[in-house]
Amino acid sequence: MAGENWQLGPSLDALDDLLHGGYGVLAGHDRATVIWGDIEHSRAALGRTTTCQWLQSKLEAPGTFNTRTIALQLDALQRGLGQTYFEIVMEIFASHRQITLVPA
Repeated sequence: MAGENWQLGPSLDALDDLLHGGYGVLAGHDRATVIWGDIEHSRAALGRTTTCQWLQSKLEAPGTFNTRTIALQLDALQRGLGQTYFEIVMEIFASHRQITLVPA
């Protein structure tokens, strides 16, 4: 994050926490705008293949993640019914009404 001496953790929970505000550049602000450059590239890069790899890596850590839930998510994705990583990220942004996401 620009102007900060820390990095966001590598998880969707960390992104969700950040968007709640209270620290980083969002500290002290009621609203914020995020401009997502080259969003179509991100949509493609975070599509079905990447999401399957991400879910598969979670299955390889059974003590950390609920493997039954992850297996169901992976199965749904492979059948064309599950969410991609990109769609999950978009859902997280949509759940924060104080954040305006501007695709660019």
